[in-house]
Amino acid sequence: MSAEDHATSIGGEQRRQDGEGQYAQGPVRRDTHDDASAASELRFPDLQRLELDQLLGQLVERAQEVMATQGRLRGLLRANQLVIGDLDLPAVLRRIVEAARELIGARYAALGVIAAAGGLAEFVHTGIPEDGVERIGHLPQGKGLLGALIDDPRPIRLRRISDDDRSSGFPAGHPPMTSFLGVPIRIRDEVFGNLYLTESTKGEFSAEDEELCTAIAATAAVAIDNARLYEAARTRGEWLQASAAITRQLLSPDDAGAKRPLRLIAERMRQIADGDLVTVALPTSDGRELRIEEAAGVGELQVHGSHVPVVGSLLGRVSTTGDPVRLSQVEDEAEWGSLTAGELDVGPVIVVPLLGSRGSRGVLSAVRRRGRTGFTETDLEMAGSFANHAALATELAEARAEQQRAAMLDERDRIAADLHDQVIQRLFAAGLSLQSVAMGLGQGRATDRILTTVADLDDTIRQLRTTIYELHDLAKANPSGLRARLLDVAADAMKALGFDPTVRFDGPIDTLPPEVGEDLVAVLREALANVARHAGAGNVVVELVSRPDQLSLTVEDDGVGFVPGARSSGLTNMRRRAERHRGTFDIAPREPIGTIVRWTIPRT
Repeated sequence: MSAEDHATSIGGEQRRQDGEGQYAQGPVRRDTHDDASAASELRFPDLQRLELDQLLGQLVERAQEVMATQGRLRGLLRANQLVIGDLDLPAVLRRIVEAARELIGARYAALGVIAAAGGLAEFVHTGIPEDGVERIGHLPQGKGLLGALIDDPRPIRLRRISDDDRSSGFPAGHPPMTSFLGVPIRIRDEVFGNLYLTESTKGEFSAEDEELCTAIAATAAVAIDNARLYEAARTRGEWLQASAAITRQLLSPDDAGAKRPLRLIAERMRQIADGDLVTVALPTSDGRELRIEEAAGVGELQVHGSHVPVVGSLLGRVSTTGDPVRLSQVEDEAEWGSLTAGELDVGPVIVVPLLGSRGSRGVLSAVRRRGRTGFTETDLEMAGSFANHAALATELAEARAEQQRAAMLDERDRIAADLHDQVIQRLFAAGLSLQSVAMGLGQGRATDRILTTVADLDDTIRQLRTTIYELHDLAKANPSGLRARLLDVAADAMKALGFDPTVRFDGPIDTLPPEVGEDLVAVLREALANVARHAGAGNVVVELVSRPDQLSLTVEDDGVGFVPGARSSGLTNMRRRAERHRGTFDIAPREPIGTIVRWTIPRT
């Protein structure tokens, strides 16, 4: 074979691979023009191009899923930061609801706090406008599907709420809701509440939504636990500060609280316990009843001075046993009594004894409106400690006042003895000397003037002896007598009136029978309360006249006047108290403006 033939056999033939994997040879004609055409017409087969497009599409889809997942993870991180960014429990609950709604993509979201007795104690919601809430009426109480999540705290995810047998429907005015997702919020072994989401923006909630919701619920549990611990620590600190303040104020000689310790205790208790009404009840002299000596809050004027039987009442049970009581709801109204006089719908209650060195001195109670969050065990514990500190501080204040009173009485005895032994004796001696001089002068103007002076000295001696008797009688005086109680009622009304009412007494007051005194205090309190609520007066005059045959209480104001025919349970009570003593009660216009209230009873 020539070189040319060899070149032709190598360069002119190409090896081709057939479908069976064998190689075939054939002639190939090559030139520059053919090579350029082959290069320009190079294409992938249709099947391989389709597979490549599918792979690229899957890659883009996976990338989008990764980006979406990354976005939701970032959203979860933002939600976690939002949830844990506060320590105030109400603010934490609100942030949890808003963060879950935004992260999961729901139109409505809510968080239900489980009550100790079952059902929902609180229901924090978002998404429903205020007018929509008003149309719905009362918020959910933990029944139906919400109750199922309470009874069995496991996640519930539904495409349609109506398809579930546990669903109890919606009240009138409730916005339509289709999809549903609910997960429990666990704090260690305790289920604090549940997180509810409805109306997914994607049509229905996915398994991924459930996982995200469970994750934010876990973060919410930590945030709620931290908020509760912070709230408990803050509350304990406030209770301790209140106990120290009570002791300091009661023992301070310059503090007004030392004069009215029970009022100070009631006001502090209401402030720290966040109660709507706080009462301080002390046993009566016969021990059969408890008298509300002080009250602070809703309906305090009506409650003050009322009586509660020891037997069959909650306050009496605590006073007798010395055991504090915490209730989420008072079921038996007879057990609580009519203390609130219709002013307050009683809800959560705590009652603690006032334990002093000689046992129970009375009871301290705090009430919240129905529907409010109940008191916690920490509240009960700290309220009991506060009551004990207050009782001991009251005893110390009373002991100090008794010591000061004894010192004052000793000083008065010394003054009385000096008056009797020195002043009176000298005046008596001077009178005798002058009388002797007059007898030696005989009749005349000088004698008459001397005898007049002697008569004046005798009158001065009688007045001094009366003063001495009064100084001795002060040892038997009652510092908390009827006169002082009536003045306290007038002082209490000053806040509501905006000014101090004028109070006048005529005749013996502290010697009135106890049953008359109780009715006088109640009538005066109701009369001043009516002036504060309805009269708009700028001046009030209270006058109590005690005569041997009659007792009369008059309250005059310069307000807008009384409307004849107006009905009031307070006026009915005042009339009933007068009739109990065979007396009369009337209310009439005052000239030129105002109203006169007269309450009169016979003394015979």
